[in-house]
Amino acid sequence: MKLRLTRVTLFFVALILGLGFYRLSEYLLQDTESQTFQATEEMMVDTAHILASLVESESETLYAIEELFEAAKKRHFSAQIFRHLKTSVGINAYVTDQEGIILFDSKYPERAGEDFSQKRDVFLTLQGKYGVRSSRTNKQDDNSSVMHVAAPVRDLDQNIVGCVTVYKAQADVRAFIDMRERDIISGTFFIGLGILLLIIAVFIWLFRPIAKLTEYARAISRGERIPKPNVGLGNEVNTLADALHAMRESLEGRKYADQYVQTLTHELKTPLAAIKGAAELIDDKMPAKDREHFLDNIRNQTNRCERMIRRLLELSAVESQSHLEDLPEIDLVQVCQQSILDMTPLAEASDVKITSTFPEPYSFYANERLLRSAVSQLLENAIHFSPERGTINLALIGEQGSVKISVTDGGPGIPDFAAKRAFERFYSYRKEAPAKGKGNGLGLSFVREVAELHNGTASIQSRSAGGTVATITLREDRPELAEK
Repeated sequence: MKLRLTRVTLFFVALILGLGFYRLSEYLLQDTESQTFQATEEMMVDTAHILASLVESESETLYAIEELFEAAKKRHFSAQIFRHLKTSVGINAYVTDQEGIILFDSKYPERAGEDFSQKRDVFLTLQGKYGVRSSRTNKQDDNSSVMHVAAPVRDLDQNIVGCVTVYKAQADVRAFIDMRERDIISGTFFIGLGILLLIIAVFIWLFRPIAKLTEYARAISRGERIPKPNVGLGNEVNTLADALHAMRESLEGRKYADQYVQTLTHELKTPLAAIKGAAELIDDKMPAKDREHFLDNIRNQTNRCERMIRRLLELSAVESQSHLEDLPEIDLVQVCQQSILDMTPLAEASDVKITSTFPEPYSFYANERLLRSAVSQLLENAIHFSPERGTINLALIGEQGSVKISVTDGGPGIPDFAAKRAFERFYSYRKEAPAKGKGNGLGLSFVREVAELHNGTASIQSRSAGGTVATITLREDRPELAEK
């Protein structure tokens, strides 16, 4: 949902930018065209008045202008104007009398004698006004427009006796307009593209890391143990990630300490009460046999407290880690075999046999010490629940994308209600269905924590054929492995 919202936001930002730059380019294009024609018109005004002054001063007027334009048309030159090459004169003129009859046209000599008195440039100029017009030679072609600018011809008494109109095809200046328009369009496009890329970079630099941190916070709220996400090189998001990670560890540490104090206080009440009761009953007058019985009880309860504290320290060390880094490649078969060797003395003392089902050497990235302790704990639990001369099987099963380590015993099995709570800290089904030995309800919690540190899971359930199977499932598509 967040990513989709980010994409929608980016889309609307791009849309607004596109519309803005479209309107800007449209305005600049229109302004470029009008300014170019205005500059051309200004030049034509000067030219018209110069020619009008020439007509007024020359005695043989028409002949002089005709020779002027004929000579200009014969000139050969090469003028590189910006990126446009000009090689010929592109301006022409015609002269009319005071009635608007054409006397001379430099481009269309056949016009001589035609009445142009109603043409806007001639009509206004003969009235003493500024005469200008733009007309198409082909009404269907926008590029056939021709600009006309007129100047009055006066006699010695300053009476208007005719006009000189300078005309020039707009196509002559269209090349300049087209070049400017291409420059404006390309410049606007690249500026808009640069801004859009900058916005995308900000989204990638800022919003994607924030999305990762949001998912990190949600995972923490779900009780998942995941490493701090990689949010890139940005100082701001890294500072936020470090602060969030530190806050998480601080809050978890306080909650963790409160839970441990409460649970440890509760669990130590029973053995301490037994020790206190036994100690109060022992005196010098007590028979030696009874005294020895109470002393054994004190020793057993003391050992129970010691085991509980040792297990708590082991579990605390595991739970304090959010993830494992730089895991080495180990052989899981060797880990399982070593766990069997560690538990063999306890199995022999309980008259239980341990068998194994292993494939060829199976490589995996894991913490050998933690995984070996977890497997040993599963074997210890199975030994306690197995009947005399029972058999326990430790199996390693490699599947596509995962590997399973399972311990199967032939005991009475575990009911569903107990299986659901088996991995809770200090929960022990032995309290409700005593087995050989007494546990403290921390072993399976340790197994679950080790499995989760390896991005895996732990489960326990009864078999239909009898007994219980406890399993550690490790996935091989872990994020840590993907980074390696």
